[in-house]
Amino acid sequence: MSLKHMPIRWKITILSFGIVLFSIVIGGIVIIGNTIESREKSLGEHALVTGRTVANLPALKNHLSEPEGWDEINPVVDRIRTINNSDYIVVLNMNRVRFSHPIEDKLGTLSSGKDEGPAFAEHSYTTRAQGDAGVAVRGFVPVMNEDHEQIGVVIVGNLVPSITEILSDMKREIFFILFLTSLFGVIGSWFLARHLKEQTYRLEPYEIVQLLVERTATFQAMNEGIIAVDKNSQITIMNEKAKEILDLKGDYINKPIQHVVPEMRLHHVLTSGETAFNEEVRYGSAIIFNTRVPIRVDKEVIGAVMVFQDRTNITKLAEELTGVKAFVDALRVQNHEHLNKLHTIAGLIQLDQKEQALSFVFETSEKHEKLSRMLVHKFKDYSLAGLLISKVSRGRELGIDVSIDEDSKLKSYPPLLDQHDFVLILGNLIENAFDALQSIRREEKLVNLSIFQDRHQCTVMVEDNGEGISDEQKGRILQKGYSTKGDQGSGIGLYLVKNIVDKGYGELEVVSRIGEGTSFVIEFPMEREEGHDE
Repeated sequence: MSLKHMPIRWKITILSFGIVLFSIVIGGIVIIGNTIESREKSLGEHALVTGRTVANLPALKNHLSEPEGWDEINPVVDRIRTINNSDYIVVLNMNRVRFSHPIEDKLGTLSSGKDEGPAFAEHSYTTRAQGDAGVAVRGFVPVMNEDHEQIGVVIVGNLVPSITEILSDMKREIFFILFLTSLFGVIGSWFLARHLKEQTYRLEPYEIVQLLVERTATFQAMNEGIIAVDKNSQITIMNEKAKEILDLKGDYINKPIQHVVPEMRLHHVLTSGETAFNEEVRYGSAIIFNTRVPIRVDKEVIGAVMVFQDRTNITKLAEELTGVKAFVDALRVQNHEHLNKLHTIAGLIQLDQKEQALSFVFETSEKHEKLSRMLVHKFKDYSLAGLLISKVSRGRELGIDVSIDEDSKLKSYPPLLDQHDFVLILGNLIENAFDALQSIRREEKLVNLSIFQDRHQCTVMVEDNGEGISDEQKGRILQKGYSTKGDQGSGIGLYLVKNIVDKGYGELEVVSRIGEGTSFVIEFPMEREEGHDE
């Protein structure tokens, strides 16, 4: 089995055990070094104590000044060396002649040591010297006579044990420590490996790398923009398509999302933990449809991801088609009305009521022209005017009187909104009013529309005298999928209206009474307030 494909548990176990052994080796080197230093210090103190004992021997004071006094001194010193377990003891007179030495042939010879000088000046000290038998710690003690005059020097040498000897002396302790550390190292490594295995969903390292490569390639190949953030709102993923849609250049990884694209509101998912599907967001002149989903681990939100598409062209095309459909509906209704009016005129002529026929033509033409002139003059876009004309005509077909307040006007749109948003709002609210009046019997069915605008506010109001909405329904009509018409309704119209109101930072109020009617009032600010970017 190759190392690459070895299970991660064994890899971690081997690595951890190797680290334990390495730590033991380093610790052992430090311990052995401290042991040698401590042993040298102890040998030095022992050498000085032994040296003082020898320096105070009467035999030294009596025979150190005599010729061939070593015959009396050496046996006595040798016994003390044996008793004190010293490696050697050398006694010198002031002429550096040896009066005691482990090798008898050197008795009476001169010593040439380089570290003996201070001892002949009445100093006691220790040195570390390399000799034929190895490294030794030597203690120097001056020998004083009864008159406190120096008459010689005692040198006590103790060999420093080698590393092998120290390890041999500590072999029981070393084996015990190795056993314990190996045992706990293996057990700890095994538990650590098992924990990491669970945290990585039992994936091997090469499998994790493969997943990362595949994930990156997948994100880059997708035709949707993808942005992911961590729990601190720092960007962790942003594919090239996202940069293309948002017109961004450079690297934005680890940068706060609210500083890069605050309009996307991705950081709000971290605080609310709520999922948003297919929401429309305006980013500059682009229309972005996005889905934002929190990332949870053990019920805790640790990040969020957003998938989005640029639907600008598609949305504009669909809205233009919707506007065309409104004009087509208006033309269809007008064609139907004109046919009815032509039949009326033809009947009056056949009845020889020429004056009434002419009056009917003038009256009908004047009403239509008056409404058209008012809408074209007071409303910014023809698409909105065309929608309202079609709804007025549609109301006549249904027996509903649709009136538009003559003081209404709309010359500019609130921030973030355009004619397509107002077409959707007015179209849905008026159609809902028609539906409310269809199911009720009433001699006079009314729908009133008014749009008021000044430099600070734009107010849209649609009222009807239909069947009304209960309090329980008022709390749910803005929810996606809920409809007061039951299975016959889609539950989308008012939900889309609410989204547009939120997009324009407006307020929506519903006032209704059962059997009396309903009014929808929407207010939009005409000036964008600070803080709405986020």
